[in-house]
Amino acid sequence: MNTVNRRHFERFRTQPMYTPVSVRTLDNERFTFEGHAYDISEGGVQFELDRGIDPGIPVAVQITLPSGGRADDLGPGRSVFVFGNVIWLDDSEPGPVRMAVAFTSFARLGDRERLLNQLGSGFFARAA
Repeated sequence: MNTVNRRHFERFRTQPMYTPVSVRTLDNERFTFEGHAYDISEGGVQFELDRGIDPGIPVAVQITLPSGGRADDLGPGRSVFVFGNVIWLDDSEPGPVRMAVAFTSFARLGDRERLLNQLGSGFFARAA
């Protein structure tokens, strides 16, 4: 069997309880939803929230990456802010709703580099 990887970016697993995300729809000024990331790449993130957001909805996401034990990487500088669109959700199970966002842009100067540095640090395992 020949499988083709259609992804543009390599995904990395995160430790969900240690990789919090905050999400807001673009018509909201505050991050109103909180959850945890399951995997992340340069192009998107899979996470869970207590409430689903419909596919196609544009959102802003704050992802707080674990420090990986690096003493020089503490505080709010670990957060990456992105804009994106919800591309799928799975609410088939009771409890938190798992969904994914494809990034459309990074919100702040340096966010993309911060994310790439963390993903290349060796702290995160590659996802299947």
